[in-house]
Amino acid sequence: MADGSPGPLPPGTYPAHWEADVVLRDGGTAHLRPITPEDAAAIQRFHSRQSAESTFFRFFSAMPRLSEADLQHFTHVDHVSRVAFVATLGEDIVGIGRYERAADDTAEIAFNISDSHQGRGLGTVLLEHLAAAARERGLRGFTANVLPENRRMLTVFREAGYEMHSRYDDGIIQVRFDLDPTERFLAVMESREHSAEAHSVRRLLGPGSVAVIGASRRPGTVGHRLLADMLAAGFTGRLVVVHPAAERVLGVPAVPAIGAAGAPVDVAVLAVPAPAVLDVVRECAGAGVRGLVVVSGGFAEAGPDGARRQAELVRLARANGMRVIGPNSFGVINADPAVRLNASLAPQLPPPGRLGLFCQSGALSVAVLEAAADRGLGVSTFLSAGNRADISGNDCLQYWEQDPGTAVIGLYLESIGNPRKFSRIARRLARRKPVIVVKSGSSGFGVPPGPAGAPSGPAGDTPPQILRAMLRQSGCIRVETVPELLDVAQLMLHQPLPAGPGVAVVGNSDALGTLIADACQGRGLRVSHGPVRIAPQAGPEEYRDALRAALDAPEVDSVVTAFVPPVATAVEGEVARVLAACATSARVPVVACFPGAGQVREILRQVPTYPTPEEAVRALAAATRYGAWRRRDPGRRVEVAARDAAGARRLVDGLLAGRPGGGVLDHGQCTDLLARYGIRLWPVVPAPDPPAAVAAAEHLGWPVVLRTTAAHLRHRLDLGGVLLDIAGADELRVAWRHLRERLAPLGGEELVVQRMAPRGVACTVRSTEDPLFGPVVSFGLAGDASELLGDLSYRIPPLTDVDVADLVRSIRAAPRLFGLHGAAAVDVPALEDVLARVSCLADDLPEIAELELQPVLVAPSGAAVLDAAIRLAPAPGRPDAGWRDLDPADPGPDTVTSRAG
Repeated sequence: MADGSPGPLPPGTYPAHWEADVVLRDGGTAHLRPITPEDAAAIQRFHSRQSAESTFFRFFSAMPRLSEADLQHFTHVDHVSRVAFVATLGEDIVGIGRYERAADDTAEIAFNISDSHQGRGLGTVLLEHLAAAARERGLRGFTANVLPENRRMLTVFREAGYEMHSRYDDGIIQVRFDLDPTERFLAVMESREHSAEAHSVRRLLGPGSVAVIGASRRPGTVGHRLLADMLAAGFTGRLVVVHPAAERVLGVPAVPAIGAAGAPVDVAVLAVPAPAVLDVVRECAGAGVRGLVVVSGGFAEAGPDGARRQAELVRLARANGMRVIGPNSFGVINADPAVRLNASLAPQLPPPGRLGLFCQSGALSVAVLEAAADRGLGVSTFLSAGNRADISGNDCLQYWEQDPGTAVIGLYLESIGNPRKFSRIARRLARRKPVIVVKSGSSGFGVPPGPAGAPSGPAGDTPPQILRAMLRQSGCIRVETVPELLDVAQLMLHQPLPAGPGVAVVGNSDALGTLIADACQGRGLRVSHGPVRIAPQAGPEEYRDALRAALDAPEVDSVVTAFVPPVATAVEGEVARVLAACATSARVPVVACFPGAGQVREILRQVPTYPTPEEAVRALAAATRYGAWRRRDPGRRVEVAARDAAGARRLVDGLLAGRPGGGVLDHGQCTDLLARYGIRLWPVVPAPDPPAAVAAAEHLGWPVVLRTTAAHLRHRLDLGGVLLDIAGADELRVAWRHLRERLAPLGGEELVVQRMAPRGVACTVRSTEDPLFGPVVSFGLAGDASELLGDLSYRIPPLTDVDVADLVRSIRAAPRLFGLHGAAAVDVPALEDVLARVSCLADDLPEIAELELQPVLVAPSGAAVLDAAIRLAPAPGRPDAGWRDLDPADPGPDTVTSRAG
């Protein structure tokens, strides 16, 4: 609403961008939208169903029926000074929230929640969306009058996260609070969102009852296989089989329709032809089903008609309180012995364990599960998102963060619909549990059709290095393949995290020991003990002694051991038992390179074992980097002094009012905007002729710089677009004529004068508004390092002080800032201050499509911003803009959606 809104609308214009699908406290969904005059009859029905107490709490008097005048007043609003939202479930209104503007910049709010839906968090959600709408309309505070007996509404206000003030007067509690989205408010809202979305996934992955709709008696069909697999797994809950004609399917009694199931079911698994799915969803809505797993294909992956069908599927489900896995999903699995759910196309339930798996690709789901089983990795839960029309990886992360049965998370992603939200969730989750990510599509050949949201990575406009930076910033472990994901997961599940990079290498093969040591060096690990070689024919006692010596060495943070079974003896079983015993009691992680370990796999079940040294070290290096990230102070969100966000907002709105399509700012406008965030842009003075140039230099102070204003030349010393350190009037006159003569043929005839800054290291600071990630801040040294070699670092705001420090230190040329080869170190804190201010500016103002500060000259004392380029554009819809709203379903080509963001 506030971010990505279409700007001020004429009074009375329906603000379609305020519509939202939301998840409630119990995991169900509702639809929020602005009220319309057509709602009058539904509001009268809503009112007539309310208890006398609820009506009294709302109107402070008995009111069994609303008058025509009341209905006219409530439903005819201008969406500016008088705003109202309704929350709907199916065709029914279940909640109403409204505000009416007072004489100042505050408004009075009121709520009315259906008696049958109280306690689900509707009041809180309505308050969040009313507040976002009010901020968009320029309001700064809310007031409310509440009866002391109305404890539910008082609780909504207290728990909202705002700084609340209240007083008691004449039997009424008067409440007042500001609408500034403080850090506490955002944290409280994020916590509510997390809890609600986790609960919605828990209802799908841990159901007490499941219906299979489309179950078939014919072997070889999807419906037959789904039911057979569920029966084989031994699902512990109530199983309902829906078949239009059969009395029994695979020995299970069948009902002709979901409405005949008796009690409502938690999850319906749909395996019916795509054209029939929407009718089945309507039946599920009428029967009170809480969630859907749609295995059926024929949706967005099948073309425009399927995409429209998919969007309608999601709309219908969410409008009726249901969330959707799929369509085109491989299914879901919960291997917990208390659940034993295999609502998937996997032939058997995997062994129970602590690995949570998310996979977008149905084709790869089988391979992922089989590979995990081959390694003896037990699974807690598995979810195949298919077209990811509703339930996504973000939802699963919310669930796994709370799930005590999941210790490690593995994600196979083909696209990320809301990476800004992914980053926010993963930053929090990765502090407690490893998140291992395989992201396909890095070759630039696109992503599969179907998933909601725009493609990320090279298939869209987002450079792949931004995705890598986001994953690194979030603490995720990026791997390239599914086997690598399982390599790392195997280590994380069974061993502690390395406390540092020191590695001991122990083995009975010189060749393997050398390969391990080389691999460690190539991946940033340090061999601090060994390689220790024991004799090829040595027995378990010698192996035990060497391992214990390595494990006891204080400089050792992890151990890589290799063992090649001798040809003449059969001691591998005894050695495996020694290795398992040492690893189980070790204070540091132990990984093994054990060629031919199949014979002793069961013994080594708790020891991460790999066929080659490279695979063992690669997994260990990933765990070491992750351990270092987790130990590091996450830092504090940057807050900068002299930040006038409100003034900057007014300035940008004014500039866009004159140029609705946006455009490039001139030097004066850049100076004004940057100054609102405490960034001083060094002044420049036009020099149309030599006398003007000299006059400008006298005003600015000598020495000066003379340069062109042409964007392609103004920073190019090599092309003569800049002349430095001009100390006097005669020198400046000669320089002006020389530069004008040289650059006029190149389009650089307009010249300016600027005071010479102290010498230092020239840097480039940029921000771009990415269609998926929102603001992206980048940093590099000016010139060839960044322009030709791509030596740039990226981070996604909001940033912490640690993120800012990383941004500077992540480029390969960073040593130049810290005194390379005896040169003086520059003022890195001053540079970090500029980066922090740019990150806040970009985060606050999505209208800043592009910003470049170049050069930022960082001297031994201070940092001078010598030039800037800023382009404004109408604000895009940020996908994680600060209010709760499920990602919109992808409507497919040629379909208009009323939802922004």
